[in-house]
Amino acid sequence: MAEEQARPVLATHSGKFHCDDVFAYAVLRLALGLRAAGEDHILVRTRKPEAIAAADIVWDVGTVYDAAARRFDHHQRGAPERPDGTPFSSAGLVWQEYGEAAVAAILPEEARGFAEGIAAELDRSLILRIDEVDNGVSASGPVRDDDLGLAALAGDFNPPWDSPEAEGPDAGSAAFVAASAFAEGVLRRRVDGMRARRAAEAFVLESHRAGADPQILVLARGMPWKSAVFTHELPVLFCVSPASNGNWMLDTMPPEPGSFAQRMPLPADWAGLQGEELAARCGVADAVFVHLRRFVGAARTREGAVEMARRALATP
Repeated sequence: MAEEQARPVLATHSGKFHCDDVFAYAVLRLALGLRAAGEDHILVRTRKPEAIAAADIVWDVGTVYDAAARRFDHHQRGAPERPDGTPFSSAGLVWQEYGEAAVAAILPEEARGFAEGIAAELDRSLILRIDEVDNGVSASGPVRDDDLGLAALAGDFNPPWDSPEAEGPDAGSAAFVAASAFAEGVLRRRVDGMRARRAAEAFVLESHRAGADPQILVLARGMPWKSAVFTHELPVLFCVSPASNGNWMLDTMPPEPGSFAQRMPLPADWAGLQGEELAARCGVADAVFVHLRRFVGAARTREGAVEMARRALATP
């Protein structure tokens, strides 16, 4: 009995679940280092006031928001809103208290310095969107989910009305746990992508500082690099990096995010050429190809790709 009481009790509402309560549960388990319900904590899905009052952490039910008391409901009058007026969902409220710890739990130890920034970025994007869809409103007006949105995909875990899983005191609880595992997977992948982007940015800046020409960025590994160039307003025109097939790629830099244009395209008389014909035209013996649209080329070696970039810069 003492062991049972030592396990924290986490409570949310019974019945049909939504993305916000599913996601909040995933965040809580990560932040608190919890594994599975029944192992190191007790999950209660209920609307009984006495069970809610007895729980250690409550979200999306109970008509109380009090972070200090670990109560995170958003259905009551006077429920909190974001500074822009968008109402919080339970996921948004839980995230304000536990989001950074959840992110830190996902990150490897050497990357945990990114936790605060990643948590803030996720709050502005993923968590805000959950809040908007759950409440059906944003700062700019009504919103709705789409069939491939996270809220819809999480909602699909609910058992249909005529399923045996939709009946009884534990109706939908197994599906709720499965949906939370899905939400955790989404969060883990999103965090890891943001970590990788920040690590790439640091690598890009270091490589640019070490480079011989500020207009040519040379990377020892393939990675996202354009965002760092835009963010830090680097004067990069070309990027050289290794490809998985053993070649070294020569990429051009667009003038703005999302653009298919180039700050400086590769020379017009290289366009669409390959192999020996390209090598003769550009003067680089191991040149492989230049795309007809002049936004990318390749050589067999790092030195060859860098030389192609230098010759492109010198072409009138």
